[in-house]
Formats: sequence, C-alpha cells, structure tokens
Amino acid sequence: MKKTISLMIMGCMLLLAACDNYLDIQPTGSVIPNSLAEYRALLARSYKDVSNFSDRGMACFRSDEMRVRDNEYDQNYYMDIERWNDLAPNAYTSSFEWAKYYNVLFIANHVIESRSDIKDGSGKDINQLVGEAYMLRAYVHFLLVNLYGQPYTKEGALDTKAVPLKLDTDLEKVLKRNTVKEVYASVQSDIDEARKLITETEWEQRFSYRFNVASVEALQSRVSLYKGEWQEAWDAAEAVLAGKSVLEDLNDAAADVPNSYKSVENIAALEISLSSTINGAALATPDFLALYAEKDMRLDKYFAAADEDGFRKSKKAGSNNFLCTFRVGEMYLTAAEAAARMDRLPQARARLLALMQKRYAPEAYPVKAAAVNEMSKEALVKEILDERARELAFEGHRWFDLRRTTRPRLEKVLGGKTYVLEENDARYTLAIPKEALEANPGLLN
Repeated sequence: MKKTISLMIMGCMLLLAACDNYLDIQPTGSVIPNSLAEYRALLARSYKDVSNFSDRGMACFRSDEMRVRDNEYDQNYYMDIERWNDLAPNAYTSSFEWAKYYNVLFIANHVIESRSDIKDGSGKDINQLVGEAYMLRAYVHFLLVNLYGQPYTKEGALDTKAVPLKLDTDLEKVLKRNTVKEVYASVQSDIDEARKLITETEWEQRFSYRFNVASVEALQSRVSLYKGEWQEAWDAAEAVLAGKSVLEDLNDAAADVPNSYKSVENIAALEISLSSTINGAALATPDFLALYAEKDMRLDKYFAAADEDGFRKSKKAGSNNFLCTFRVGEMYLTAAEAAARMDRLPQARARLLALMQKRYAPEAYPVKAAAVNEMSKEALVKEILDERARELAFEGHRWFDLRRTTRPRLEKVLGGKTYVLEENDARYTLAIPKEALEANPGLLN
C-alpha cells in the first residue's frame, strides 16, 4: 500500500500514566484507516508487535528448564531473572514488557470499535478481521495475567489484583488493576465473540500468523486448562483435533521441528517464544535433559550435542523459522491431561500414546506404551506433565505450566551459591515493571 497507515499509538510508548490519563499518547500518525485493506494493514502491525513478544520464553529462565550460559554479557542480562532476584536486580537485567502489550490492545480496540465504519469490504471479511482483533485482545490479556497475576488455580487467587483491562480507546479513562477473575472473564468473553466472527479455516503459509477457526479453540483449550476446567479444555482440544490432527513423525529424518511455522502441526504461527538473544543465552540443564528417555527422538531433534558439562543448546528457537503460538502437539497433551484429571484414563492414554508414537523410536515405543497402559491416574497425570516438558521444551510453556500446577520448590546451585524458590512462592508472579509503577503509583494498590 502506498499510504502510511498509522494511528495515534504508532511509535508511542503506552505506559500507565499517573494523574488524569491512563495512557500518555501523542499523535504521530498520518492517515486514519477507512477501508478494509487499511484496517487489515493496521492489525498486521499489531500482529508484528506480538511476534516480537518473548516474555514467555524469558520467564523460563526462572524454571527448571533453562540455565543462563557462563558468559558475562548473558549473565548481566539474565542471571537475576534466573535467580528470582526481583527486589534488587543489576542495572543491566532485561525487563519484561508492559507498554508493548498495551500498544497491541489499543489497536485491537480501535478495530473492534470501528467495525461499522470499515468500508470496501464484505461483511464476512470485516467480521473475520474484527474477530481476529478480539482474539488479539484475549491473547494479550491472557499473557499479561499469567505474567503479572497470581495463578488462577492458586487458592484465593481469583480476587487478587492482577493487571488493568484495556477494553476501549478512551485515553482519558483512568484504569486500575483488575482481579484475576475479572481478567479471565474478559478473556473468555473475547474468545466467545471471536468464535462468532472468525470463519477462515486455514490461511496460506505467508499469512499463518493470522488467527483462524482452529486457533480460537486452541486458545480456548489453553485458557480452560489454566483454569482447571477440564471438560471445557477437553472439548476445545478435541474440536481442534477433529479438523487438524496430523503430527510430525520424528522417526522420519526429513520431519520438520514441530514448532516450525512450516510444520504440519502449525495452527497459528505468531510468536517467537525465544528471541535469538534469549536463545543464545539459554542452555538446557542436565537435570531437565534427564527427562528424555533413551530412544526419544526429540533429544537430538530439539537439542544440539551436549557440551563437556552436559548442557545442550536448543535447535528449536531463536529465528523466524520458529514462529509458533499454537500447534497440534499441544492439543494432544491438553486433551490427555484433561481426560486424565476427569478419570477418563483410556481417552487420556489414547491421546498421549498417539503423540508418543511419533516421538519415540519404533523399538522404544512398545515399552513406553506398555508402561503408560499400566499407570494409575496419579502416575499418568505426572507422565503427561513430564511429556509436556519434553514436547514443548524451549517454546515458552514451562514457567506457565509450573505456575498453573503445583508451583513446586525449585533449587539452583549457581556459581557455588544455592538459590531457592519455595513452594507457592510469591515470586511465581512477576512484579509489575518499575517504569510502569513510576508512571502510575496507583498500580501498587
């Protein structure tokens, strides 16, 4: 397009402002969109912003999955994240995002509010675009509440303050932090609206970052899983698998890494969960690698050869080849976990083993299958969670999975010193960034 499409937010920092304004935004734009093509280009800008979000991946330094390599540059940026030192991190410590999330929310809100004003497009195409805006708003709020809000499943969490909901483009409105319950309710409402509007079943590969019908149910399955609503998680995951169930067979040397945007498993290829900088700093720990059994094809497919200390670099992150927000493997695991927790063990085993058959060597799979078929409910749930760790490694899931499940005690020995994150530690929830608090001290309440 020859026109430069921009709104007031382009190039602006969206920080929660003190005093009278929620967002301190000054117009830098040139053309207000009118046509469907212009609104599509505007929303593409928001998609691009989301593609650069890497907080889910960076948060995994706080888990048992990743270790910061012994490099002065990387240590300066990530060691205090790894050590859960949130009170007095060094000056170079990388910051988790805040403003960029609200940039995306502003554009999504503008598209939603402008639905009746969009010209030169069919009703179906306009609905599709607006449905994608609802999905973006739902997904961004979901990320925010899982970074800065207490885990939904933690006792007493629902009424605790999390993040401000941003549901309109009113710059004069002073917004306060909403509760975990309120944010999740808004996320669900937006998913419900998106479901009514989105009709695209599959985009051509160059547009695979856009949300489609399957991605609505994929987000639903993840939201329901995080809430512990097992029937809803099962229903949504199964809805995805009814239309898209093919897995990469890692016994085939030509198989793609499953989180590649080119993979047959791709549902929505939006985020690079680990940026090249984060991925360059991250090592898979020997303890984490010990989760992989012999003849698990993922070990060498997902990771480079071990160094002299037993650490491995990931081969499934760090570039645009690994844009991945939702994929089929996750849906199998969601369905398996939901079924197991509802005591539907045959269904849980069926979904888990369907994935395992594509991940273990032919001579190893029968042994694994026999073991799974003998597991009690408790053992099966544990196996499914371990399988999530193996399958979704270095895709930005591990920290969120620890938060939503047991929030276990973690202990790390780094540089000869022991660091501990206690069970149910308050540090399982990130503090709102200092710059946001400085802009709006009201966020402390």
